[in-house]
Amino acid sequence: MDLNADMAEASGPEGWAADAALLEVVTSANIACGGHAGDQQTMRRACEAALELGVRIGAHPGYADRENFGRVELELAADQIVEQVAEQIALLEQIAAEAGGAVTHVKPHGALYHRALRDAELAPALATLFAYMDRAPVVLAPARGALTAAVRERGLRCAAEGFADRAYDGAGLLVPREQPGSVLTAGAAIEQAVLLAREGKVVASDGTEVAFEVDSICVHGDTPGALELARGVRSALGDAGIEVRAFV
Repeated sequence: MDLNADMAEASGPEGWAADAALLEVVTSANIACGGHAGDQQTMRRACEAALELGVRIGAHPGYADRENFGRVELELAADQIVEQVAEQIALLEQIAAEAGGAVTHVKPHGALYHRALRDAELAPALATLFAYMDRAPVVLAPARGALTAAVRERGLRCAAEGFADRAYDGAGLLVPREQPGSVLTAGAAIEQAVLLAREGKVVASDGTEVAFEVDSICVHGDTPGALELARGVRSALGDAGIEVRAFV
């Protein structure tokens, strides 16, 4: 089972220290590439450290909306979004190459992630962008949704993602962040990660079980106590006899 984290989303010594520590635990890093967060310095540091530790480098593009951290849906046309995403990925590709590595996967961020799961125009447009990249990436996305279907239709690999630290509803969707209980406690998150990895299911907020297989489990880098949570998840997976390794 792959363990991934979103990172390079905060600048300054504290932000970098948090990223560096997370890179010691995860197997795949989703690096913010200048849209919702991140700059060339944070990207370069993350790429260099990831390569040194054998962690896979992924692009984490989002709406170019730093004010709202990319978590508010913007009324942009699909072609405008594709242009923003292409620019962000290209910048990270350049920085990764300069560090001696390459971008292996792509995971949209925040509101863009959720829109791509249901937008019948945006999903195929993004999938086409990924298909025509010089090195087609693995797309990290939920097991179900418009983006996943469009990516697979183009012959690309989609690695199914589940979240350790977020609550799911009965339809298998993430509970919106503004609702109480949307972010799980550390203990609940660790239990959910093991359940996802071992049995391919979660217990939803309404008490029902929702089944879906995953290739990777995410711990958000900006979740309070993210480092301790990531360590706890990795330890619990090991205790359950599940090997933690990159999906690509």
